[in-house]
Amino acid sequence: MEWISQTAEELAAALRAGAVTSVDLTDEAIARIERDDKAINAICVPDFDRARAAARGADQALARGEDRPLLGIPVTVKESYNMAGLPTTWGMPQHRDFVPAEDAVQVSRLKAAGAVVLGKTNVPLGLQDIQTFNEIHGTTNNPWDHDRTSGGSSGGSAAALAAGFGALSIGSDLAGSLRTPAHFCGVYAHKPTLGLAPTRGMVAPPARALPTEHDLAVVGPMARSARDLTLLLDVMAGPDPLTSGVAYQLTLPPPRHQRLGDFRVLVLDDHPFIPTGSAVRAGVNRVADALVSSGARVERHSSLLPDLAEAATFYTQFLFSGFVARFPVDALEQLRTRAARLAADDRSLDAARLRAMVFSHHDWLEVNNRREFHRHGWRQVFSEFDAVVCPITPTPLFPHDHNPDLLARRIDIDGVEYPYFDQLVWAGVATMPGLPATAIPTGQSHEGLPVGVQLIGPMFEDRTPLRLAELLEQEIGGFQAPN
Repeated sequence: MEWISQTAEELAAALRAGAVTSVDLTDEAIARIERDDKAINAICVPDFDRARAAARGADQALARGEDRPLLGIPVTVKESYNMAGLPTTWGMPQHRDFVPAEDAVQVSRLKAAGAVVLGKTNVPLGLQDIQTFNEIHGTTNNPWDHDRTSGGSSGGSAAALAAGFGALSIGSDLAGSLRTPAHFCGVYAHKPTLGLAPTRGMVAPPARALPTEHDLAVVGPMARSARDLTLLLDVMAGPDPLTSGVAYQLTLPPPRHQRLGDFRVLVLDDHPFIPTGSAVRAGVNRVADALVSSGARVERHSSLLPDLAEAATFYTQFLFSGFVARFPVDALEQLRTRAARLAADDRSLDAARLRAMVFSHHDWLEVNNRREFHRHGWRQVFSEFDAVVCPITPTPLFPHDHNPDLLARRIDIDGVEYPYFDQLVWAGVATMPGLPATAIPTGQSHEGLPVGVQLIGPMFEDRTPLRLAELLEQEIGGFQAPN
């Protein structure tokens, strides 16, 4: 039998029972990568020799009776994480030879938990795209359709999981970078509450790996089952030992409910800035129907919901002011000139992007103050509901588009074109206020392409959307391997 397609939980049980060895699992994963990855290009930095050595060590530990959560399980790591002895480039040609001296904190936690790291997965240039391609490592194709994107920026990790290249992966999320690839590849991902999992060592080269606090950005788990997300999140979560970990330990609250029928869920499928495509809307409705059939309380509207248009504008401003923080001065002057030409009443997302690129510190603080009102609004939402179900992007995976002018790209939604970056508004629903969100597969479109949705939960109650994901997996099915 093929072991590597099973879940991490199943593999852990088989390893403990002696039904398989870590060396067997690792060799099987490597063989599959060597057979299939030429067409997919998910594993950009293989580390097979060290993986085989780690597998031998895991088998010895298992024989001694050790019981660590990921002991002997083959995994992959997003290229943007530092791993001692391997290049970290973020897809930037000028840093193709940068090799960090130590592991990122999350890589250290994977290894301490007993995981066998097979290698690193591909990313877009600077992690700043909804697709995955760069000059150093080329393009990652979607295992479902090689002419389409696997998403970004954790597109290599999602493609690796869908193709069976390891049981788990770790990625990161600023603009849906965990959730969008999961949606496009038919796998699971969890964007943790902001600050729940430390990011030290997930840093653009050649910067030092310091324990800085990021705005919007998180690191999180990816898997082929909802229960595996919880397994990996428990390894990743908890304060950085260099900072708040000196004083605090993490205890996440349990999920609000154990039965699907006990959940109170707000379902959203309309956004004021962009329509939802028919395939994604059908996925949202499939989840809603399963909830209703189970006896859950399902609502389609709530007066408590913060204004989605204002939230999308704020999210766009945070995102793009951060993107240009290190722009050369002459480039900023050109942006200021363009922003000054905007009409005062232009409230489009294109205008919000351009204005944000030339934000002053005062401008940023004003928007940040408004964010706190939205966070309070979400607290009120979650006093009445346990989770929110909504799209991740308006469409399933789309064809590769490598137009270097990202602002000129367009996204096709049921035959009508919209600005490429407008599709980020759904990712921003959870990201802007820092909420946890779990991406789950909901089946396939009429074209046979995977479709997912996100389950947004209350801040620091990550176990609630994760439990809901587990229950929905049982109800509507979960990961399906590409044909």
